[in-house]
Amino acid sequence: MQTAVLGGGCFWCLDAVFRRLRGVNNLTCGYAGGSRPDPSYEYVCSGVSGHAEVVRIEYDPAAISYAQLLEIFFACHDPTTIDRQGHDIGSQYRSIIFCQDEEQKSMARQTIENLTAAAVWSAPIVTELSDNQPFYPAEGYHQDYFARHPAKPYCAAVIAPKVMHLRQQFADVLAG
Repeated sequence: MQTAVLGGGCFWCLDAVFRRLRGVNNLTCGYAGGSRPDPSYEYVCSGVSGHAEVVRIEYDPAAISYAQLLEIFFACHDPTTIDRQGHDIGSQYRSIIFCQDEEQKSMARQTIENLTAAAVWSAPIVTELSDNQPFYPAEGYHQDYFARHPAKPYCAAVIAPKVMHLRQQFADVLAG
């Protein structure tokens, strides 16, 4: 197993997308990048903690590669906005990759360079690349939120379209 830690806005969105991929054996919503150990959701949402909402993905690299995870990550959020995704505003919603080692950092850097050269977005990519930081699991009610609350307005309006996009663009890597 290998681990990827990614932040791209509300962790409920990334959770709903990455849980559907083959080779993802465990996924946990949580917080990384701040200074206080074991922060609460309320503290992270205050915007002063320095933490980002992230998902920790434990995956089998024989089933899905880190490069594929990065491709999906960049396709399912807007990496050109600083401290926001849509209506979610604050540093906890920043686009960030917590690289677990130098190989991940190099691959993330190369992915950003390739996307920039391809002019996928009209604005520059602002995704932060960080060294590995302590990860703190979020409260239980955040885990697998979309599956448990698909009819909630946020889920229907924001998360469901991301899941639909995943099914359309990345059908080849979906779990059976």
